[in-house]
Amino acid sequence: MINSIDFTKRLQKVIDYYSETASSFAEKIGVQRSSISHILSGRNKPSLDFVMKILHTYPEVDLYWLMNGKGQFPNISKTSTLPDPNLTAANLETKKSDSIKPISNENSEIEKIVIFFKDGTFKSYKP
Repeated sequence: MINSIDFTKRLQKVIDYYSETASSFAEKIGVQRSSISHILSGRNKPSLDFVMKILHTYPEVDLYWLMNGKGQFPNISKTSTLPDPNLTAANLETKKSDSIKPISNENSEIEKIVIFFKDGTFKSYKP
């Protein structure tokens, strides 16, 4: 069973991590502001739908950490690098080409494979 007080603390940590207010957080995950307020005050417990909206909007939040405090936040394996807000379209191509390095040694070992999806998410695999 979920401990509401601990869940509230973890939810507040997520809100603070993203520098959101309760209102802006509610808007981003698609719930009413009162839902956040009632959960943070301990009046209501979170629904499954509420938790799933958080996980969908913020992929760095780990389900097990959010629900029972096990694991870590942010989840490093799910954390994506956010684009540089100062990056312009003109220097984006330069940045891309600078970061792509051709394989120089056929005997190199694969460290990690990353697959990027069109919706902006990605999956990372380690052999």
